[in-house]
Amino acid sequence: MNIEDLLRETLSDMAHEEQPPPPGRFLHVNGSRSRRRGLALAAAAAVTVLAVGSTLAVQGLSSRTVAPAVLTGQGSGETRAETRNTVTVNEGLRLSNVLKNLSAATGKPLKDFERAAKDGAALGLPAYAKGRLEGFAYPATYEVSPMSSPEEILAAMVTRFRSVAEDADLVEGAKRVGRTPLEIVIIASIVQAESGDKRDMPKVARVIYNRLNHTPEMGLRMDSTVLYGLNKFGLAASHEDLQSRSPYNTYLRRGLPPGPIGNPGADAIEAALNPAAGNWLWFVTTDPKKGVTKFADSESEYLKLVEEYNKNRRAG
Repeated sequence: MNIEDLLRETLSDMAHEEQPPPPGRFLHVNGSRSRRRGLALAAAAAVTVLAVGSTLAVQGLSSRTVAPAVLTGQGSGETRAETRNTVTVNEGLRLSNVLKNLSAATGKPLKDFERAAKDGAALGLPAYAKGRLEGFAYPATYEVSPMSSPEEILAAMVTRFRSVAEDADLVEGAKRVGRTPLEIVIIASIVQAESGDKRDMPKVARVIYNRLNHTPEMGLRMDSTVLYGLNKFGLAASHEDLQSRSPYNTYLRRGLPPGPIGNPGADAIEAALNPAAGNWLWFVTTDPKKGVTKFADSESEYLKLVEEYNKNRRAG
């Protein structure tokens, strides 16, 4: 059932009830009917997601304001109900940072966003997300009404993810490349983290697939996953980082990490579904300042790229 059908069916049910459903029925899931209501929060989030180009407007269930002004802050003459804050969620941002940014933009407590993020069913996450929001808080620019709750805001982001996933035919595309839908999102999150330029994304995706499918077995060996598991940031993991027992340490553990390491955009998802053709097993960002990444299919070529990187680093 798509989002439109889900919303239509839920609203039809509501029209035949003697009393309007209390807000809690959208947020707590018990049985198939209440689950559908929870998903309706994701589909609607009130008047929730109104597409305006690449900008989404999120308006709360209790809001009665029609088309409020788009503002980045409070002016001297506006009331709280007449304004919206604009917040941009960048591609690849980790969920922990997404929640912090949303809290700062709305003035709502971070703990409220963290609590809402744990209720995957109420947010309308697809079943293959396994209840975890990481990877499914879609990056975009959102206009957030002060009347919107954290649940409604996060549900709007999930709704946008579902729309992008449907456009990309993610579920069927995953079957085509021999992966599950969740694995595609995990791969896309790594592609997003490892790519300095979206033009490199299909080739980075190919490196990931080539390593996963390599005979003899080969580790994924991605610094981005190691750093995620340690809640660290940077371009390269240290020798100490690589000794981590985290399940995200793809130097020590084979295969993909257990979940996404950030929230990928449409280009990364497309690359994960349609990797470039090639035999590459390595890539090196030889010039981080210019965002130049080069690819190699032999260890000797890879070592030359590492040498080029070190030369550029010393020169910088």
